[in-house]
Amino acid sequence: MAAARRAKVVVALGVVWWWAVAVVGCGAQPVVVGSYGQPRLWLKPYDWSYLRVELPPSFSSVTMDFATDRDIQREHLKDLPRRDLAIICLMNSNPPIPDISDSFLDTLLSNFLVVGSFGSTNNQSDLAQCIPFQKNTTIVLRNDQISPGIWYVGYFNGLGPARTQSKMISRGRARSVSTRYNNSRNLMGLNINKRKTLNTREHTRRINFLSQWNHLEEKGVGSNSTTYSRMDNSITCAISNGSLCLRQGDMKFYFLDVVDLALQFEITAMNFGLAQRSSLICYLRYNAFPRRDLHDYSGDISSAPLVLKLPNIGRWYIAIETVNITQMNSTASTPLLDMTCFSLEWQVTGCLNGKAGTNCSWEAYVLQRVPKRSPSVPFESYYVPSDGKASLEYSHFSLEQFLSNSSFEPFAWTYFFLDIPQGSAGALIHVQIKSDKELNYELYSRYGGLPSNESWDYYASRTSSSNGSVYFSLQNSTNSDMDLSIFYAKEGTWCFGVKHPSDKSNSQTYMSISLQGCHKNCNQKGACHSSIDESGLTFYSFCTCDRDHGGFDCNDELVSPNGHIWQSVFLIASNGAAILPAFWALRQKAFAEWILYTSSGISSALYHSCDVGTWCILSFRVLQFLDFWLSFMAVVGTFIYMATIDETSKRAMHTAVFILTALLAATGATRSANIGIVIAIGSLGLLIGWLLEFSTARRFVCWPWRINLNVPQSLWHITIYTSSFFFLCSMRINTVNHSPEPSYELTRQNSLPRSEPRET
Repeated sequence: MAAARRAKVVVALGVVWWWAVAVVGCGAQPVVVGSYGQPRLWLKPYDWSYLRVELPPSFSSVTMDFATDRDIQREHLKDLPRRDLAIICLMNSNPPIPDISDSFLDTLLSNFLVVGSFGSTNNQSDLAQCIPFQKNTTIVLRNDQISPGIWYVGYFNGLGPARTQSKMISRGRARSVSTRYNNSRNLMGLNINKRKTLNTREHTRRINFLSQWNHLEEKGVGSNSTTYSRMDNSITCAISNGSLCLRQGDMKFYFLDVVDLALQFEITAMNFGLAQRSSLICYLRYNAFPRRDLHDYSGDISSAPLVLKLPNIGRWYIAIETVNITQMNSTASTPLLDMTCFSLEWQVTGCLNGKAGTNCSWEAYVLQRVPKRSPSVPFESYYVPSDGKASLEYSHFSLEQFLSNSSFEPFAWTYFFLDIPQGSAGALIHVQIKSDKELNYELYSRYGGLPSNESWDYYASRTSSSNGSVYFSLQNSTNSDMDLSIFYAKEGTWCFGVKHPSDKSNSQTYMSISLQGCHKNCNQKGACHSSIDESGLTFYSFCTCDRDHGGFDCNDELVSPNGHIWQSVFLIASNGAAILPAFWALRQKAFAEWILYTSSGISSALYHSCDVGTWCILSFRVLQFLDFWLSFMAVVGTFIYMATIDETSKRAMHTAVFILTALLAATGATRSANIGIVIAIGSLGLLIGWLLEFSTARRFVCWPWRINLNVPQSLWHITIYTSSFFFLCSMRINTVNHSPEPSYELTRQNSLPRSEPRET
């Protein structure tokens, strides 16, 4: 029963000592406890992928080696456009989404130029830390620089909204990257530098398992004194140990596992000796070892308790050291043999009976996950209260029946807890609140802890929100509707706190919380897909946008409606250039070439009409193959037709070209290298065709026109067909059998006509 739930506090004070002198011996070499090697990963232009990495609690350092095929001087990195910038990002607990703002990229590159590594890897940070691709990069991070747990490495080849835009041809270079990482530990997972001489200021270190807190049962282990005090809806566990002694400058380490929500925990020193001469400084850090210069909270526990309200679920590391009062503002040396003895007392307070918040006075509910039938992506589901008041058949529930009551405060809180399953960190949490009247609610969310006015991860109301994060979106909200999403939600416990007026209004409000694949189904401007990271342990969803949109959720307009119309017209109409070589071939009775040019122009027009969404007479893949294959054949076939060889050899060459170009079009028609080669041939052929046309003794006068289409694909169509046409125009007609023959004889423009023989 809920009322019978009690606190379980497990205390095990096992002290492990080691000396810095001993580190030079057997403890000097770290032991590898985990290793991973990823083979070469190829990323196409604007492609990306993720890798899940798990660091155990006992690790002391992690070494990451990245090898890429990019070799560029660091000072030239800032000159690269975003589409050519390839980066590696690191993020705690969820896949990284790189911030593409100018300020972020400038900071990223500036930090890398200085330190050559990731920036701050604070596990509480909401920003990914990134470095650019380099030939070889080795990064070593200690356990005081990076916390244990789940981390994600993201590989991105090209940045910007066009990263998710559908493209007929992805221009740019593919990049490769291979990754190796090793995490190691030495004694008890603490990172100890090798020393040949004894550093008496930090010559000993030890770590103690302080306690574990959850709401299961009451149990004490060891010789420590454990007491419990209960109020109506709360319970407090107080534990004190025996006498402990520290020399000046020594540090003692503890860790406390918070496995359930707690209101607060506090640490204080009791029975403190030598109080006039020394102080006990306590440092707290979440999920990582604290240092004097790197910690989350600190305080002098010899004079007052150090109190942490609403601690996050997880492991808290605690460091305690003695500091001589005269040394706090002085650098003079003190006797190192002075001992300070004390006893520690720590208290953890939590709520019972389905209560939470200040004084355990607010209602709290656990939401159960209901998988959707026939989900479009893995883990797609919705959440409803598990107390039986809400039906499992509906993805929403009435909010009024769950709200807290309060007669002494103008606002009350109601909390909802849910769990994001393992492997679904690539999904998003979608929360929607709808009412038939004006909303007067505020919504706070926090990962691994209880949100409040002072402590939250994301916030939303009818008038404002925490829109500064790339992982949060509040869209299409009105006076009666609140709609927000948290992208790539971390695995584990999330809490949503609804702050509402104490007096319940006569309104009907519904709330829905769901785990989805893509934000707003890619805003109906793309398709939602799912993939799996390189480790095979996490699914992630992403949008593939249409030709006109891009961005994470396809909400960025890259091509305007008018621009789309003009692009469609130019792409389709530009294939009319095929009429020129087709007409010439038909006029010269070159029927094979006439069929080739006509078929190429028609297939290209049909393919692009399908590509822009107008009409598809065949499948997209078939039309794409025909377009590229016949385009290649149109270019190569022109040169074969002009060759001064016999027809048997031409037929053999045609057969070989048919096979080669078909393979080229089927296996990688849109590869930038192939298209670049063909465009170069066509452009060169156009230039040579013009030169040959104006240099022959007899030529067919062709007047080209200039149109600035500013559309690369349109220029491709015009180039290949007009170059073929001018090549054909440069051929001299045999007056005997009226068959075309090549002529590369250069003649002067002002040369006199040759005299005809007189008849006798």
